[in-house]
Amino acid sequence: MKEEFIDKEFDNGQPVEADSLTNNQSEETAELETGDIVTDWEAKYSDLNDSYLRLNAEFDNYRKRTLKEKTELLKLGSERVLLDIISVVDDFERALDNISKTGDIEAVKDGIDLIYSKFVNFLTKHGVKEMETVGHAFDTDRHEAITTIPAQSEDDKDKIVDSVQKGYTLDDKVIRYPKVIVAK
Repeated sequence: MKEEFIDKEFDNGQPVEADSLTNNQSEETAELETGDIVTDWEAKYSDLNDSYLRLNAEFDNYRKRTLKEKTELLKLGSERVLLDIISVVDDFERALDNISKTGDIEAVKDGIDLIYSKFVNFLTKHGVKEMETVGHAFDTDRHEAITTIPAQSEDDKDKIVDSVQKGYTLDDKVIRYPKVIVAK
């Protein structure tokens, strides 16, 4: 509220205006200015509320879009893996057809070895690695002990002496724990 005082005189602690405006005129001016302030606040509230609603809708659309993209990525990733494994299955089918037709066992062994090496390459290509266990220290976070045997020497204590089932990692995360025998 804008007040102009030419001469400030005080009557009971209140300023008295020296210009020609009456009390009624100054009250009307104050009400108009207060109304303008309320209108400004309502406009700001409306703008902020609109901005909030738009931002909320935009975030909801972003969340839905990323969820859809993640689903498609998983679908396409598994599709790629399955296409790679189908070629290994094709090799097994050809080997099974030829096993009954041939009498040469060495040729069958060589064929199975080739298919096995192709499958191991497939696993390596997709980040799966075999865990080396025998001779390494036993780690409860990376190995599953199925039994213990007496150690031959002090150096062999708490070391893995045999692996009953191989373990595998996928990009340094254990996806199957090896089942091992530990010397105690």
